Amino acid sequence: MEPIGPIEQIRHLSASELAVLGLQHLAYVKQVTVEGTEGYGIFAADGTQMALVGDRDIAFAVVRQNELMPVSVH
Repeated sequence: MEPIGPIEQIRHLSASELAVLGLQHLAYVKQVTVEGTEGYGIFAADGTQMALVGDRDIAFAVVRQNELMPVSVH
């Protein structure tokens, strides 16, 4: 039997495995509204909100300063 490639391995991840994928390397940046004020939330791969800032560029800079790769979420 041929070994499955990385793409196929990702397709077979459980929900809990997918939730921690990239946990140590990625941070997600998403536009959010908190108490009527729009800003940008910074979230860990498991969905935990780590910070809230007022500007998208600053959010990406904060993520990079913490040696993580920023990923935009729409």
